[in-house]
Amino acid sequence: MKIEILGTGCAKCRQLEAVVKEAVAKSGRFAHIEKVDDIMKIMEYQVVSTPGLVIDGKVVSTGKVLSVDEVTALLK
Repeated sequence: MKIEILGTGCAKCRQLEAVVKEAVAKSGRFAHIEKVDDIMKIMEYQVVSTPGLVIDGKVVSTGKVLSVDEVTALLK
């Protein structure tokens, strides 16, 4: 599983990254987590509001920090 956190380094982006890491740890699954801060790469996903969350190439959330439970549900 590949998870990408899209954002330029704002507080919400860092917070979402921490939430994702916690959710993955709780799930017991293996995932490659990548922080994407290149604006051109972010635009390729057509995300205009960060932070964005991409799981296996699919944008699943934009513009908000999800809870650990919400991310865990998305990982299933």
